[in-house]
Amino acid sequence: MNAAGQPARTRIQREKRDLILEAALDVFSQQGYRGATIDQIAEAAGMSKPNLLYYFRSKDAIYQALIHGLLDVWLAPLRELDSVGDPLVELRAYIRRKLEMARDFPRESRLFANEILQGAPHIMALLEGELKPLVDEKADIVKGWIRAGKIASVDPWHLIFSIWATTQHYADFDTQVRVVLGPLKGGDGRFEDAARFLEGLFLDGLRPRA
Repeated sequence: MNAAGQPARTRIQREKRDLILEAALDVFSQQGYRGATIDQIAEAAGMSKPNLLYYFRSKDAIYQALIHGLLDVWLAPLRELDSVGDPLVELRAYIRRKLEMARDFPRESRLFANEILQGAPHIMALLEGELKPLVDEKADIVKGWIRAGKIASVDPWHLIFSIWATTQHYADFDTQVRVVLGPLKGGDGRFEDAARFLEGLFLDGLRPRA
């Protein structure tokens, strides 16, 4: 039995669920929630529709499992922002972690962006109950750095929003980025180029003013 009092899943059941979720991530990130179908997910997973429905009772159940797990992953870099550390070091590390996520998890980023663009119908409770308190907590850390004269005076929430917007751009609009940069600059090195630029943009702007 697991913590919820339900029978523990076998290794094969866990592997099948992971296979379905991986296939669903492809489908949902490309088609959005409304455009995705159980048939598409089953085909991407290489299994029959009845077999898929044995593991997840509906499209919504698959989506909920994906989006709830995604939010935990997405918030992890922000949770690591430490009030004890040097502000510029902490913010540089946060920018780097967010860009690494844009590089390594582009499908997850697009899935999250699609959900927000639809008004967050499936995760509004999580945004209000988990995301907002965490952002408010980290905004308080930024305000503490400002009061201590360690960084310039800025709006903490808009600072966080700006980091989100600039780093996630490289996942959500990757095709556009690669086309505009062209073959010489649009390769794998584009993320390191972006990291250096964003570090300069944010950290130079945050250094305490004389």
